[in-house]
Amino acid sequence: MRRALSPLLGGRARRRWVHLILGGALAMPYVLVGSVIVGPLTGVDDVFTSLPLQLGSFAVGLPIAAVTSVFPLTRPLESTAVRALCGVDGDALSHRPARTGAERARTAAWFTLHLGLGAIVSGMSLAVPPFATVLIVLPVFAGLRHTSLGLPHVLDHGWAPALSPVAGLAMLCALAACAAGCGALLAHWAPALLGPTPQDRLAAAESRAADLAVRNRLARELHDSVGHALSAVTLQASAARRLFDTDPEFVREALAAIEDTTRRTVGELDAVLGVLRDGDTPGTAPAPTLAADLDGLLRRTRAAGQPVTATVDADPGALPPLVSREAYRIVQEGLSNALKHAGEPVSVRIATADGHLEITVENPLGAAVPATRPGGGHGLRGIADRVRLLGGSAQAGVAGAAWRLHVRLPLTAR
Repeated sequence: MRRALSPLLGGRARRRWVHLILGGALAMPYVLVGSVIVGPLTGVDDVFTSLPLQLGSFAVGLPIAAVTSVFPLTRPLESTAVRALCGVDGDALSHRPARTGAERARTAAWFTLHLGLGAIVSGMSLAVPPFATVLIVLPVFAGLRHTSLGLPHVLDHGWAPALSPVAGLAMLCALAACAAGCGALLAHWAPALLGPTPQDRLAAAESRAADLAVRNRLARELHDSVGHALSAVTLQASAARRLFDTDPEFVREALAAIEDTTRRTVGELDAVLGVLRDGDTPGTAPAPTLAADLDGLLRRTRAAGQPVTATVDADPGALPPLVSREAYRIVQEGLSNALKHAGEPVSVRIATADGHLEITVENPLGAAVPATRPGGGHGLRGIADRVRLLGGSAQAGVAGAAWRLHVRLPLTAR
């Protein structure tokens, strides 16, 4: 029973009914203004004694309401009321004042529709319940038939008084159905009349896409710089601890490498945080590139105890700055993965061929391929994002008895 009555008397239907009542309350001043116009034109002092004149005042007042809807706060206030009372998602509504002629026209159409339906439902809500109540109790209080309530004379004959409760209940149900239907109609039209324009949706989508791109870029930079540094420092510290008593010279080299790695990583972290603070303003340290920082990256990786063989058949200084920067991060991530998972000699080859920069990082597979740690895999995903943005290609996986990362970047990067 409750489920059957929910569309008519459920919580959402009641809130929409309240929204219509508010529309009726807002319509009253305009109806009064309409009566001031209709009264002198018809020569009637009190237009509210005549239903046709009341409807005429209502018809005159609605265009006036449409004109006043250009008030800047109309659109935000109506959107807030619709979101709170009609159950419409706030993202489907615009909460800023109307700026263009089309937005003002849609706001005027909505305001007129809200006040028009609200006035009708409000009038019914005032008139129908008392009359329906009288019909329901009429068989018990037969004397009501002879009062000045304006009851139809048909109720004085036959079985009509006994059926009057049914008519009363039917009127209440019809009122509830009318209110629910008008509320659903307003909820249906609200996104179209109060919602953002296609241009607004496109601008919002572009803004979200730009924010997401910045977040992904920062995530890649943090993962590649800080993640690589922490992996290298962990291995260097572990090796220094094991050889502390037997090889003091190696320990000194490891501590120097830890110092150099952390100092450099702090500089890179400052650059990334500068982007967070100031948008695209460069941070305190420039982004590392293949031309300027490849030798240091290989030296720090070797200091962590990882054997690395590097072959460079290209001129890093001749690479476009964007390609050089992204290529450095790709090599860094490949070496970082080898540090964390391989423990075997790593070979790095960098060459140019057919207008592309080719990067290959390869290491033999160990005795067992280590299980993927929870939340892992972000490094390869970051490489794929970098390569895709430059219009290149990347492949990573088992190749025979080795793990191989192969990347091709166009030298004329997009």
